[in-house]
Amino acid sequence: MFDFRLQVFHTVAKRLNFTKAAAELYITQPAVTKHIREIENHFKVRLFERNGTKIRLTSAGETLLQYTEQLFSVYRNLEFEMHNFTEKQKGTLRIGASTTVAQYILPPILARFHQKFDHVQVVLTTSNTEQVEMALQKKEIDFGIIEGSSKSSALKYTTFLSDELVLVTRSNNPLIKKLSITVEELKKLPLLLREPGSGTLEVIVQALRGLGISPAQLKIEMQLASSESMKLYLLNCNCFAFLSKHAIIKELARNEYSVIEVKGLQLKRSFFYIQQHGQQSPLTDLFIRYAAHHNLK
Repeated sequence: MFDFRLQVFHTVAKRLNFTKAAAELYITQPAVTKHIREIENHFKVRLFERNGTKIRLTSAGETLLQYTEQLFSVYRNLEFEMHNFTEKQKGTLRIGASTTVAQYILPPILARFHQKFDHVQVVLTTSNTEQVEMALQKKEIDFGIIEGSSKSSALKYTTFLSDELVLVTRSNNPLIKKLSITVEELKKLPLLLREPGSGTLEVIVQALRGLGISPAQLKIEMQLASSESMKLYLLNCNCFAFLSKHAIIKELARNEYSVIEVKGLQLKRSFFYIQQHGQQSPLTDLFIRYAAHHNLK
C-alpha cells in the first residue's frame, strides 16, 4: 500500500549511497536512480547534491526525510492495528530483563501492552545480563531484553533502545569541586559499581580499558546488584557511580544528583532484545512489534 518510491528515497537518504540502497532494497542501482528522479520531478526540487561518488541531502531532501519518517511511523502503526483484527492473542509471555530495563524502561510499556492485550499473561523475570542470557538458552524465558555489549553466537541480538551512562553523585557532595573532571581525577574518587555479570559493569570496564585504565586502578568502595540500591547509597555518602540516564530522570529533576562529565569518556550503549535463532512465538513477535510501533524507541 505504501509508495515504494518513498521507501527508496528513505533508504538512500539514510545510507547516502545509491549502491548500498539498491542492495538493501533488492533492486538495481538504475532503478533507484529512476525512483529518485520521479520524486524530484514530481516536487520540482533536487533531493540530493552529488559530488563525485559522494551525495548529501539538500534542504528539500532533509524536509522530505522528516516527513517520510513520520509517514512510515503512521503506516507501521496502521499495519500493526489492522493485523490485530485478524488474530486473537492469548497465552503466557515469559520475559527476562536486566535490572535497568526491568526497573525503568519496561513497566509503562507493559502496562499499556496489558491494556490492549488483556488475554496475554506476562511474567517478567529480573536478573543481570549474564543470567538473562543463560535463562534464554535454557528456555526458561521466551525472550530477553538486556544491556551490555557481549554477544553469544547462540543467540540473536536486535537493538531495542539507546541509552547513556553518566557519572553522578549527590548534589551536596563536598567532594564536588567541578562538574568536569579528567580520567586521572576519576581514579581518585570513591566509586560504586555494579556486580560481576552486570551489563552496565561490562560497558564501563570496556570503555575505561579503551583509555588504558583497568578496574584495579579505580577506588571502588562497593559493588551493588541494582541501580536502586546504588541510588539510595549515593544519597547517604560521598560516593560516585555510573548510572543510566533512564534511572535518574526524577532525581535530576529534583536536583538530588549532579552529573559529572569525565573528559574523553563516552558511555553510550544500547539495550537489546535477545532471542533464540529460528522462528519465534507469536506472542514474542506481538510484543516486539508493539514496542516498535508505539513510539517506544
